[in-house]
Amino acid sequence: MDTATPQAPPLSLTRPAARVAQITLDRSGSRNALSRAMMTALETAIAELGSDPGVSAVILAANGPAFCAGHDLKELTAHRADADGGRAFYSDTMGQCARLMQAIVACDKPVIAAVEGIATAAGCQLVATCDLAIAAETATFATPGVNIGLFCSTPMVALSRNVPRKRAMEMLLLGEMLHANEAYDYGLVNRVVPRDAVLPAAVAMAERIAAKSTATVTIGKRTFYEQVEMPMAAAYATAADVMVENMMYQDAAEGIGAFIEKRPPVWSGC
Repeated sequence: MDTATPQAPPLSLTRPAARVAQITLDRSGSRNALSRAMMTALETAIAELGSDPGVSAVILAANGPAFCAGHDLKELTAHRADADGGRAFYSDTMGQCARLMQAIVACDKPVIAAVEGIATAAGCQLVATCDLAIAAETATFATPGVNIGLFCSTPMVALSRNVPRKRAMEMLLLGEMLHANEAYDYGLVNRVVPRDAVLPAAVAMAERIAAKSTATVTIGKRTFYEQVEMPMAAAYATAADVMVENMMYQDAAEGIGAFIEKRPPVWSGC
């Protein structure tokens, strides 16, 4: 008979406001590290909330002193004993992490990181990947892999797309801790607030987004990430096509009509 104690879920889902969902990483004992189980649970939650018509914005928060300390180094190290020295496990893990980050970007709903503690390595990558980020004054950020002989190459992908190039290289090559106000100056986070105001600020921001047309926000987020990787001419061509498509939406007709008539719009979500 198996008497092993079942593992508690690595995260929880709540609804802090109408049309707002909150994912809370809940493995404070492991500093909310991105173990394989954590990444699976997070990717599943993102997929479910992204397709939920009752959700317009998602908050990503964490319990404990760490937002996320990156990959689970104990889990990675344990697989050095594998026959291949861990290569297959490491390949699967990094591939899973890449899929998770891309799932957040591809999610139809804006994702807001609410960072109260430390966010390092893949945890910093997680913050950079989210569409928006609010940090506590005491939050800290780093890509410190260079200090332990493991360059933060995958975190570099999100980081280099969010902060200026030389700022990103400074973080990657020095591996030093960045305080919240420095992260704000770098462009890694949108706002810095007192620790007890992080979640209220994230909820307030999510509610403001949720008050917009869901269809418009969805097409806008999708197009932002499509065009940002393109040369300028291709980006304009893509954006122009999307503007035409968006103009055909019922919500666009309603919003423009409401603006002209000086009344609040009533969104249909299409």
